[in-house]
Amino acid sequence: MTNAARADMKVGFACNNRCVFCAQGQKRADCGALSFEELLERLRSVAAPGRGLVLTGGEPTVRKDLPRLVAAARVLGFFPIQIQTNGRMLSYDRVIDALLAAGATEFSPSLHAATAECHDALTRAPGSFRDSVAGIRNLSRRGLDVVTNSVITRTNASGLPELVGLLASLGVRRAQLAFVHPVGTAFELFDSVVPRLFDIVEPIARAHEVALARGVQLVTEAVPLCFLRGREYLAVESRIPHTTVVDLDGAAADYSAWRTGEGKSHGPSCVGCARRGECEGPWREYPDVFGWEEFVPFDADGPTSDEEGRAL
Repeated sequence: MTNAARADMKVGFACNNRCVFCAQGQKRADCGALSFEELLERLRSVAAPGRGLVLTGGEPTVRKDLPRLVAAARVLGFFPIQIQTNGRMLSYDRVIDALLAAGATEFSPSLHAATAECHDALTRAPGSFRDSVAGIRNLSRRGLDVVTNSVITRTNASGLPELVGLLASLGVRRAQLAFVHPVGTAFELFDSVVPRLFDIVEPIARAHEVALARGVQLVTEAVPLCFLRGREYLAVESRIPHTTVVDLDGAAADYSAWRTGEGKSHGPSCVGCARRGECEGPWREYPDVFGWEEFVPFDADGPTSDEEGRAL
């Protein structure tokens, strides 16, 4: 995805996983799927020259009319068009074929652990690891534009280096590690799902070394810079396109403004931090539970990270 503006549209909240960290919570009970006609109207409402599109949910690939929706988006001028997915249905070549023929240009599948035991426990869907691995392998084999997403949780944090190694072996060249957003189901299961930030510092560092050795471009999301010392350039926030989200109610909201103004926060530890202007801080719910004691500000006279050459 380029750094131009994009729209993020929820196509419904039905899903073939039941992830313990799902930010959408119980929305699937409120809206499994929206009609094609309603989604088309929503696409028209946010269409603009040069705007990209992310189709997400829930799980968008469980919709049989997803290729039709992609084709409609191309007619409206959206480009690029990304499918954000758990990747399970992409284990079927015919699903990829249909999406490519319709005009999909990018895929963002997810994998959350290097073992079926851990991944399937997180998704609460037996067989999901097998399917997602097959889907990612299918995309890589075709040489498609793929960036994987893996949610960092209490359960999988220690295994991040092995996860990045597995992704590399599947042909992935761009991968994101995203700290769990403690809302929805993740908030309900906070104690068992949300790790302490200081506990993910070493696993991320080791995962980055694996990425460097294996030719994977690794980024992190929602990890404050003070937990990436020496690797602050991994933080993807400055590269996230300005995003408009069309959610369950159909209203278009400025997600970028919400993320920096309400979704994340800064606390007493951030006052006077030399990197304050570059760092969005943690998800707001995190310090509400754990406080601010573990956040250590950057000294204005201290060294900064080398941004050249290490971001691969």
